[in-house]
Amino acid sequence: MSQVKTVRPGESIQRALDEAGPGASIVLTEGTYTESVWIRHGGVSLTGAGPGRTVLAPGDGAPADVPRLHDASEDVVSGVTVYGDAVANVTIEALTVTGFTGAGIYAHSVAGVSVRDVEARGNAVWGVYLRESSGCEVSGCRASGSQYGGVALSFCPDSDALVAGNETSANAFGIFVDNSSGARVVRNACHGNAIGMLLLNQVYEGEPAGGVRDCLVAGNDLHGNGLAAGAEPDGLGAAGPPISGVGLALIGTHRVAVVDNHIHDNHPSGESVMGAGFVIGSSKDWGGDDALDNHLLWNRVTGNTPLDFQLGADLTRQTCAGNVAGKGDPAELLDRDDASGGWRR
Repeated sequence: MSQVKTVRPGESIQRALDEAGPGASIVLTEGTYTESVWIRHGGVSLTGAGPGRTVLAPGDGAPADVPRLHDASEDVVSGVTVYGDAVANVTIEALTVTGFTGAGIYAHSVAGVSVRDVEARGNAVWGVYLRESSGCEVSGCRASGSQYGGVALSFCPDSDALVAGNETSANAFGIFVDNSSGARVVRNACHGNAIGMLLLNQVYEGEPAGGVRDCLVAGNDLHGNGLAAGAEPDGLGAAGPPISGVGLALIGTHRVAVVDNHIHDNHPSGESVMGAGFVIGSSKDWGGDDALDNHLLWNRVTGNTPLDFQLGADLTRQTCAGNVAGKGDPAELLDRDDASGGWRR
């Protein structure tokens, strides 16, 4: 029978996890816990009393032998790490994770990981970062103040992911679907980032195969994204090109359905390789592919500068219907007497 353990401030979450083992339910009462936690057994749930009521903050070091955040130095510490042989079906919910030098939540190679009602605030690199995992869920979370993504799926080729009802702000990328497929990204609010949402197919040396395929992006509100990323060597989004003022970008994606999103009032504050609120482009220059067979349906793209949309793709390989915008490239999509190109003012 699985164990239920209650942990109170001043007691060790890590000790409770290790003693309870697989299938444990660890319940954290209200208060602040100063430690880094490693979930290394399957079937575990870690549940707080709610964001702002149960808070996980940095303490002295990290558990012995805890796997480090991918591509980070040894001194970078994440709040909750989920990683280990055959670790599956892990749930983290109802707490705040703040102030860590790595990610707030970091899961690697997990089959079935759910992060619900979590506030990931002011974690240096990532908010919620799920890598090489499947059966992913991030729902009802708030992620802010990270150098890269607030919520990120990275190299999850069969993610079967649900990213729903989250709010992201003050990150380089509000939500980042990085070489991950089969994701449903729905009903999120992304504002005050450099780019609200980025789906990127790009192959990196020494990394798994890339690709972003068969995803749904629907019902999201992407507005007021105007921070400048990629401009400073150690600043926001330092590893990438300069990006600012973008609501949504599909770069090298295949068969992504973009449906009923509101992309509005995104204005750059710095240099950007993308010039509109909504961007489609190729990633062939970075080992990816052209954007192919995407569906753009019933989106409202308005009030963005310098353009509402910038479609750098073969439009005969995209399906467009019922979209509204004020200005875009190619401009002729909006200059027709009818909406036969799938766009109208």
